[in-house]
Amino acid sequence: MTLVDGFGRSFHYLRLSVEDACNFRCLYCLPNGYAKTEAEPPLSVGEIVRLAGAFAELGFWKVRLTGGEPTVRQDILEIAKSVARTPGIRRVALSTNGYRLTELAADLKAAGVAAVNVSVDSLDAARFAELTGKDSLADVLRGVDASLALGLETKINAVLMKGLNDDEFSKFVEMARERPLSVRFIELMPVADNMGFFTERHLKAETLVAWLGENGWSERARREGDGPAREFHKDGYRGSVGVIAPYAKDFCNSCNRLRVTSRGKLRLCLFSEADHSLRPLLQDDSQRGELKERIKTLLGLKEVSHYLPDGKIGNTKHFAMMGG
Repeated sequence: MTLVDGFGRSFHYLRLSVEDACNFRCLYCLPNGYAKTEAEPPLSVGEIVRLAGAFAELGFWKVRLTGGEPTVRQDILEIAKSVARTPGIRRVALSTNGYRLTELAADLKAAGVAAVNVSVDSLDAARFAELTGKDSLADVLRGVDASLALGLETKINAVLMKGLNDDEFSKFVEMARERPLSVRFIELMPVADNMGFFTERHLKAETLVAWLGENGWSERARREGDGPAREFHKDGYRGSVGVIAPYAKDFCNSCNRLRVTSRGKLRLCLFSEADHSLRPLLQDDSQRGELKERIKTLLGLKEVSHYLPDGKIGNTKHFAMMGG
């Protein structure tokens, strides 16, 4: 089965936040640190199993565990194992700030995680500490190397920020010369809590795309299951470079994902104005049919696009609420 929305887009990719807490204080997300605002706890393992099962029966075969910081949860390995064992789920990935990755990489692979995305916004230790509130660059990069050594598909995510890391393009790209990883640059996006920062630091991703073209990089065709990143390759490099540009024309045409928050709310777009709770239908296995019907009905509300160019940013306060 494949879910198709009213605009002909097929959906098979679930981004599941398992925790909105984070121990980093990234300038564009939680510059003052995480503050708990939700009274109810995050989804339990049992609720996550029921959720993953319903989505799998609707044709979703790829699940990304995200946050906040998903490894803040002490049961993250149990969550990963449970999702990976769900019939129909073929691929489980994890997005992380990397602070526990050296410790967890082998166990994550054993649990069924096939890929990790690691947030690294600077390769300068002092600047990394300034951007994240943590003097942890060396630890994070050890986690990246540990993941590569284990054969996990590994991506580094760097948010483009004018005057803060836009002078590090070549340094990041060089990481892909000898390592089979993808270095991905993400255009800074606005949310309610970062509008001042966004106005000051936003840099159009087309700047980087032009730089890649000038330096001999070629864009490759999209593959099944790809997200929104445009991928670039160059002879002599084992890895690749990706660019995620939400302001680009037709960015939403290839949308293939839905999001669920750590409290079980379906989010049809990162920049939606409203969430839709699925949690009441995650309490018993007998609710599976009703849950699937609810998901199919809600998909009918999905818009053709976000409206970022019109200044409409949705109801997200900060990215830790949803994991991007």
